[in-house]
Amino acid sequence: MPQKQKHRSWTELKQAGNECFKTGQYGEATNLYSQAIRELERSNKKIPEDLGILYSNRAASYLKDGNCVECVKDCNMSLELFPFNVKSLLRRAAASEALERYRQAYVDYKTALQIDFNIAAAHDGTNRMTKALTEADGPSWREKLPPIPTVPLSVREKLAQQPAPQQNGTTQTNKPAPSDKDIKKGQTLKDEGNALVKKGEHRKAIEKYSQSLKHNPTEVTTFTNRALCYLSVKQYRDAVSDCDEALMIDSSNIKALYRRAQAHKELQNINACVDDLNRLLKVEPKNTAAEKLLQEVQKKKKK
Repeated sequence: MPQKQKHRSWTELKQAGNECFKTGQYGEATNLYSQAIRELERSNKKIPEDLGILYSNRAASYLKDGNCVECVKDCNMSLELFPFNVKSLLRRAAASEALERYRQAYVDYKTALQIDFNIAAAHDGTNRMTKALTEADGPSWREKLPPIPTVPLSVREKLAQQPAPQQNGTTQTNKPAPSDKDIKKGQTLKDEGNALVKKGEHRKAIEKYSQSLKHNPTEVTTFTNRALCYLSVKQYRDAVSDCDEALMIDSSNIKALYRRAQAHKELQNINACVDDLNRLLKVEPKNTAAEKLLQEVQKKKKK
């Protein structure tokens, strides 16, 4: 007799979804988040904020898989349940941008900046949308925008006082700025790592970069350098993770996008690979390495 499968709670399903998301299994993550949503909606402990995060997580999986229409729908649900959730705003903005709904994307990027002015991805997105809308609608493009909601001061204060809830396995926290001494020590260790890379000693370089990041976790090139080493030693999931960190610091970093695309290719996450390469080519349209890799993976996709 087959063993009966153990019933999983919505929190267990959410955690399983987060694990799949972290390893690039976006289809399976979507399925698990859908199960978690059904479980939580059936329970009598339904907290709107929890449900909002589940919809936001599923939206992230849809976005990674290139299903932007479903991503927007889930972000709409999430923001009804958990108003001004920054991750939902940024995900809806990215999906709207991909769908060429530039006005909506602009509004969401600007709303996110009201909540936290330090979000690099929102600044970059605002600049891209300003350029696209100026080209499409001319100098009076602002007149055609939908209204930008005003984020109440009480909401901004509440969000500023607490770390963001766990979404897709990561918790947003504001890292303290490293001291001058830490920056100097981090740079020395990074230089030592670079010297080891030139000798082809990638595993030893990883150790140096890891030590460097303990002193200065805000140096984007240390993450992209370590990602390169992880690619060399075939630790592709670690490479993806380092590129994620780099892109949180600089959302249009070319090396991070390219190296994450390379890692996704090796992990057979073809949609995620194509997504990163398209993002890269929006920033740097004549990047021949990205164009070549994109052609290669698209051929593989058609087989």
